[in-house]
Amino acid sequence: MSKTFTLGEAQTLLPVLESLLQRARSSALHAAELELEMQRLSHRIFLSGGMHVDVVAAARRRAERDKATQETQDTIAEIEAIGARVQNLEDGVLDFPCQVEGRAALLCWKMGEVGISHWHGVDESAEQRRPLDGRLGKSERLN
Repeated sequence: MSKTFTLGEAQTLLPVLESLLQRARSSALHAAELELEMQRLSHRIFLSGGMHVDVVAAARRRAERDKATQETQDTIAEIEAIGARVQNLEDGVLDFPCQVEGRAALLCWKMGEVGISHWHGVDESAEQRRPLDGRLGKSERLN
């Protein structure tokens, strides 16, 4: 792990990261909707044995999908450049590398939670997270 956070540092960054995560989720949802639209069009063309397609409109929608996909990727990269990790975009879960009792761990936050209140080991998923306890001090860090 390169960047690590104290609990206080992660909490301070949370509003900015939440905004970025919302943007990434929104653009990913938009890209998925456009992809579904493109698949439905392809399916209709296949079922009809071919049909007249407004190529310009289809190309516009494809470009819009590609732009939304790129925005999602760029926003996730921005989150990761700050040092946090997108654990699960759909559920809105972020991990912050940290240290618990001298071992690498991850502070874990899920969209909708007021603040960071959970953590899990680096080899564990967000489903295995546990509530913060006295072992995780505000000044602990790995590096």
